Amino acid sequence: MNYNKLFFPIGGGDELESRINGALLIAKKLNAHVEIFQSIAKPSEIMQFDENLPETLLKELNAVAHNRLEESLHIHQNLVKTLAEEIGVSISEKALDNEASASFIARNGYRSKLIEEESKFCDLVIAASPPNGNITATFETTITKSGKPVLMFPRVMKSFKDEKILIGWNNSAEASRALTQSIPLLKNAKEVHIVTSIEYIKNSNQMEKLQDYLLCHGIKSTSNIIETTRIPGQALLNHANEGNFDIIVAGAFGRKGLKELMFGGATKYILEHTTIPIFMAH
Repeated sequence: MNYNKLFFPIGGGDELESRINGALLIAKKLNAHVEIFQSIAKPSEIMQFDENLPETLLKELNAVAHNRLEESLHIHQNLVKTLAEEIGVSISEKALDNEASASFIARNGYRSKLIEEESKFCDLVIAASPPNGNITATFETTITKSGKPVLMFPRVMKSFKDEKILIGWNNSAEASRALTQSIPLLKNAKEVHIVTSIEYIKNSNQMEKLQDYLLCHGIKSTSNIIETTRIPGQALLNHANEGNFDIIVAGAFGRKGLKELMFGGATKYILEHTTIPIFMAH
């Protein structure tokens, strides 16, 4: 399976241009079609008008808010076109044969609900990391509600490579799922390395079995056991940075949600400090 269709919800916050640029870079590298999605709230939800105001004034305020939304939408649409042209991604409503492409789609409604609905029709969801590592409702919906694997990338990402991939193995169902769903990426990588820690190894040949499984797909890999630190997620990220890896593959979360991102720890450190895209699965 290839990742032929990607879904990218723009979300809110700063670094808008950088985030759209990052999504287009991924589409270009994967030679895929990316659907860039923006939700549009009602003017009254943004401005929070006092319903006791005179009807004529309410109409005027709604008109002003509506115009601002239309202007913002137009700016975002043009930004996608400009960045796509710079990167070499075609603008198209539908996927093109053997050519990276992008479309811009906007719908009215609540962002989290719309993302949950729209994200199911793709091979891979891509999402920018949340600001300052703080998990928002929109981000958690993006990660958990599509039923698809997710490639999370830094909010500012100037290039996207997939030559060196690090797998963080914690023997969980989520890590196993992420491993299988990342096989298209792993097959194209020049180097695949697996790290785990002693608390996740139940028997001595488990890593050998893992590497044998990857060999069934023609993927050669290396592995080693690393020591964890008192800060959950720090050891994995340190190893990725020291080895100059391009992507981390890891199980995203367990029964307690995103609080168990990789190696059983809290997500905030990883989300706040990573400069490396992370491939995850729920």
